[in-house]
Amino acid sequence: MKRQLPLAIIFLCGAFTLFQYFIPHEQSEYLYEFVALDWPPIIGVFALMLGIFSLIRVSWGKIRRKSENWPYAIVTLIGLAGMIATGLPGIGDHNAPAVRWQFNYIVYPVSATMFSILSFFIASAAYRAFRARSFLATVLLVSAVIVMIRFFPLGPLTDPVGTTADWVLNVPNLAAKRAIVIGVGLGIVATALKIVLGIERSYMGRD
Repeated sequence: MKRQLPLAIIFLCGAFTLFQYFIPHEQSEYLYEFVALDWPPIIGVFALMLGIFSLIRVSWGKIRRKSENWPYAIVTLIGLAGMIATGLPGIGDHNAPAVRWQFNYIVYPVSATMFSILSFFIASAAYRAFRARSFLATVLLVSAVIVMIRFFPLGPLTDPVGTTADWVLNVPNLAAKRAIVIGVGLGIVATALKIVLGIERSYMGRD
């Protein structure tokens, strides 16, 4: 029953959402707009509570076992408690000075640091991708150079380079982006069908 009930709920919700889209009836639209769409915020609140509980459980386990980098778990719990305490009704809200201070001097600098570190990985990946070891890598390198220098003042070469860059962006680049979008869409549909039909069950903790 612990496995059949979640599968039945997911099948009913998925089947209702799928068939409602193809049944343009006012009762069907009413159920979808005024009943079904009320559930995502409720599920989101419970998912947030589950995430907070999981974060506390994992961090406390690291502290108790003295695992690697366990002092960071203390910082995580202190930050979580501070953000919740300063945002509680009656103490503060999302515009309270304490909340704004945490965002301005902790969250934003940490986010900027993470993206700064990510830029080095992107630069390393670009260096490896743009090395002209093969014909396709050479085409990629030449295309990237043309696109990057299209805004530079190149004298009589400005217009030809700009036209070539526009063609690269609007023809092969756009075709590749559309192919990726189509592939992602087909993947989403296939994954959704596997979940609705109960074929994909890894979200329940095991296959």
